[in-house]
Amino acid sequence: MTTPPISDVDLFADEVVLDPCPVYADLREQGPVVHLRKNDVYALTRYDVIRDALADWESFSSTSIAFNTAANEALTGTSLASDPPAHTALRAALTENLSPRALRGLRDGIETKADALVAELVKKGSFEAIDALARAFPLQVVADLIGFTGHVRDNMLRWGQAAMQVIGPMNQRTAENFPVAGELYAWCSQVGADDLAEGSVGRGIFDAEARGAIPSGAAGHIIHQYLGAGLDTTIAAMGNIVALFARHPDQLDLVRANPSLVPAAFNEVLRFWPPINAWGRRATKDITVDGTLIPAGAQVAVLLGSGNRDPRHYDNPDAFLVERNPVDHLSFGYGPHGCAGQGLARLEAHAVIEALARRVKRLVAGPEVRVPSNITRSIEELPVLEVAPV
Repeated sequence: MTTPPISDVDLFADEVVLDPCPVYADLREQGPVVHLRKNDVYALTRYDVIRDALADWESFSSTSIAFNTAANEALTGTSLASDPPAHTALRAALTENLSPRALRGLRDGIETKADALVAELVKKGSFEAIDALARAFPLQVVADLIGFTGHVRDNMLRWGQAAMQVIGPMNQRTAENFPVAGELYAWCSQVGADDLAEGSVGRGIFDAEARGAIPSGAAGHIIHQYLGAGLDTTIAAMGNIVALFARHPDQLDLVRANPSLVPAAFNEVLRFWPPINAWGRRATKDITVDGTLIPAGAQVAVLLGSGNRDPRHYDNPDAFLVERNPVDHLSFGYGPHGCAGQGLARLEAHAVIEALARRVKRLVAGPEVRVPSNITRSIEELPVLEVAPV
């Protein structure tokens, strides 16, 4: 058993969060586990090690998904930050309305909305892709699904962004976003069934609480997870779809010629540019990973983006290839905490990709504008300068 190599990389430095792939490549070559001294975390860098850790909830606890104590305390009792057996009941309530069977009833409506939105944007000939598509579409879908009304709909974007920022270390971004995330925590702590639209999934979660399927008071935590963990990441993925097809028109051509590639294309978007690059775990005991020791109590950083670019697992990992179909990518996590909302995210993304492939021959985009973010890597602005319709 050996101690891991040590790196002075700051995982949350602006230049790293904006373009992490070169840093990930260096860390992967140092070892499967690297101690990042500035962040005091043990980073998991390679695909197999990451996947194994995500599956092993007994050794790698989700009670410390954030990289600061205050956020972990605030998330206590949520499905996101609990382990079995408590996690099991919370997860069941969260996924009850997100199962493939439950989502089938939403498919037609989501596809119709996506096609109408893309058709409108193509007709305009140019548009700002993040505001007009990547944000607009998921905001509408999630608001309608959960039953958000009034001021909550107006605050969804800023609340969702803040909820992800505060998962980082206690840096300036985290400190600035805690008050905004606090608004979301406060609302979720007092929200009731009557605050959500009748017939919505949100109402259904309160029904589950009323019949004792989940602990009393847990419904608000679950509503928080829909908004806090699902919205910002889906927006990031939507922006990435547009940007990557603009950069790689040959790959859009492949999807247009073979629409059955739509799911594969989204898998490759997620592998190539994961919405979340790092996620936390806590070592519950001394853990040996490929002969390297992670001490009990250590904070672990699971580098999902690094695993997705590991050449030990994927051939030519720095190429964007829709025919690759990496069904085993790490961007939705793995194991008991695999993304509960991935079915909904796929439904939304597949609808957008289908509409783009059907209606767009070429996208000419300007430079991507990114801003540093602790956890979510997304595009802030993406001007589409020209659209060549099919």
